[in-house]
Amino acid sequence: MPAAVGMVEVKGLPPALAVADAMVKAACVTLVGYEKVSSARYTMIVRGVVSEVQISVAAGVDAVKRVNTEEKLLLSYHVIASPDANLDWVLPIRYNQATEQFRV
Repeated sequence: MPAAVGMVEVKGLPPALAVADAMVKAACVTLVGYEKVSSARYTMIVRGVVSEVQISVAAGVDAVKRVNTEEKLLLSYHVIASPDANLDWVLPIRYNQATEQFRV
């Protein structure tokens, strides 16, 4: 199972969908989920090999910049190359049966 985790946090659902789409199309990663942080903040989460996750996060950041708005939509992004195993159980970043069925 790939170790790296990548996250992109944006403001609004349309930008979140654009980010998720760009992330999974740009690299060989699995979208393991998203977190609705508040009424308008979403964090999209991918897992995969470190280099693929880095490419994926960069594509997500580029995608949100192309969403037409006067407001800043990109809130934060980060890649963790090798998260501790405890994070998989505490945070919603692990593979589960639903996400595993879509892996290529």
